[in-house]
Amino acid sequence: MKKCIIAGMTVLFLAAACKREAPSPRPTIHLVHEIAADSSGLASIASRAGSCGAKGSIAIIGEPSDVIALAKRFHSIDEVDNIDGSPVRDSLPDFGGEVFDAILDAYSAPYSHFIDGEASADSLRESAVRCAMSAWDSLCFRSSADQLPILRKQEAKMLIYTSSLNSEYGLFDVDTLQQLTGGASRILSAVDVMLDDALQPGNVNIAVWTSREVCDSKAWENAFALKSANGKASIAVLDPERAFDIRTELRSLLRLYIGSGRSMDVIILDRFGTSSAPLESEIQMIRRGATEEDAAFAKMLSPDFRIITPEESITRATYGILRSGRLFSHRIALPQVRYYETSEGVQGSQVLVEVTAPYVQSTYVQDIN
Repeated sequence: MKKCIIAGMTVLFLAAACKREAPSPRPTIHLVHEIAADSSGLASIASRAGSCGAKGSIAIIGEPSDVIALAKRFHSIDEVDNIDGSPVRDSLPDFGGEVFDAILDAYSAPYSHFIDGEASADSLRESAVRCAMSAWDSLCFRSSADQLPILRKQEAKMLIYTSSLNSEYGLFDVDTLQQLTGGASRILSAVDVMLDDALQPGNVNIAVWTSREVCDSKAWENAFALKSANGKASIAVLDPERAFDIRTELRSLLRLYIGSGRSMDVIILDRFGTSSAPLESEIQMIRRGATEEDAAFAKMLSPDFRIITPEESITRATYGILRSGRLFSHRIALPQVRYYETSEGVQGSQVLVEVTAPYVQSTYVQDIN
């Protein structure tokens, strides 16, 4: 596989804005203005975004395998004390009482074909907006063959986008839609929360472990430019050779990075469903310096080196937002995950179909169960 290596760069933060800019030179997509000007109900759905407060659901949006991996973690995680929020397990689910709407964007997946030129990148931006509208809506389809949505669902109080590509293609448009209509839904991006984790005091040299398509999109570099305020941090976005053993891939990534001549403080693992445990174990072995190459790698790794995964960063950020914003539902129940799938409707447009029910046939049922 072609190596995609983008040199780490020092980027000055030119403005203290927290909103995203449209991917230059494109303005927001036409679909956003269509929805904002719509009088048949779409504008109303967008304007109500986030108004449901604590009783709303948390929508997870992205490619099916990523969404399923994150939904499963939300369902089972217990890492904090639910009374005071301290990082101590209390044998209770951290997100007890919350409802997660796992939106498997099968209609647009795989997102890589938007970058490879097989489809327009604007189509990915449209998909992000349509998924947001479906999450904010109180109705969905029972089947893609139905003419109208007839099933009730909760409106989302928060959206979580799992794909790095949506950071570059889509989130600006969703944000613009909320600004035009008055919506106030919380939005999280995997790229943003992992960069927030990485850019802690003392962490200045970041390596992102991702795919060729994400490398090509410049999503990480552009998000990094908005966040790196001190001008000292650097980022290298890398696509190491694929291998049967992930530890082999780790060594490939270290070989790509070592030529930069910089130390490495953090690896951001831009892939879901991958445990960091075997990587941490390999790092410990490398630090022993048993070979000349390992000694060089060990010298490159900072004493406080760490690996960041999307599941850990997103669940931590979500918990913080719900707690600080008083958005926990406080229902006495286990976390609940409801699965939905985007599909082509009878009129040729993207629709949201509930696939949680046992009678529904879904390509991803085996992964869900």
